Amino acid sequence: MLRFARRAFLALSVSLVFAPAMARAEDASAAKAAQAGGGDVTVFAAASLKGSLDEAAKAWTASSGKKVVISYAASSALMKQIEQGAPAEVFASADLDWMKYGVDKKLIKEGSVVKLLGNALVLIAPSDAATTVELKPGVDLAGAIGEGKIAVGEVKTVPAGKYARAAFEKLGILKAVEPKFAQTDNVRAALALVARGEAKFGVVYATDAAADPKVKVVATFPEDSHEPIVYPFGLTASSNNADAAGFLDYLKTADGQKPFAKAGFTLLKE
Repeated sequence: MLRFARRAFLALSVSLVFAPAMARAEDASAAKAAQAGGGDVTVFAAASLKGSLDEAAKAWTASSGKKVVISYAASSALMKQIEQGAPAEVFASADLDWMKYGVDKKLIKEGSVVKLLGNALVLIAPSDAATTVELKPGVDLAGAIGEGKIAVGEVKTVPAGKYARAAFEKLGILKAVEPKFAQTDNVRAALALVARGEAKFGVVYATDAAADPKVKVVATFPEDSHEPIVYPFGLTASSNNADAAGFLDYLKTADGQKPFAKAGFTLLKE
């Protein structure tokens, strides 16, 4: 009787140890099978695409019956999540650098990458602010900011922040304005700081400024003050979902690009 009880206990212990692992394996297999056969399309996209990409996804869902699930954040943060195994199938970056990083790390299918959109970099202020600035070399922007702050994306990783830093450096005013930076996790967070009056100025994309009536564009940065703002889209290396490729193809069509044109993005022709 004791021997039988010991065997039963051992059997139960083994099942408790291996059951969760078996369940995870079954879940992973099911997820792969579902992905291969189609299903929800998971997209990781730059924060500045929110609104336009939501509208494009809604239109594609209406015509195809397929669902798109989109996560928005800074391109840098999203690529790092993909690198750590996050189950994204389409990646949309706000700059070429993070897409190249993904391709170089074999996280993105190089042949799938397409440069779809362009944008402009602008200086914004709260909509009720009585201020004007001419963005020319040597401009005293630091004096205009005074004791306030200028909201920018994190300048080492967030694309909008990288563009902003390069532009200030080109204008010869980086050292003066850098101590006044209020750095944020993504460009929409920088927009929000200005909209709430918590920053006197901000640097965002033209499409972000157009999406929020609580801010106004004070000036547009010269095109030659920073690298061209390009949004590349691509499939992740782990994606086997035919619907993901189908959604990316749709975004290349005239219908798929209508929401972006309406929002003020430049439509690129490769």
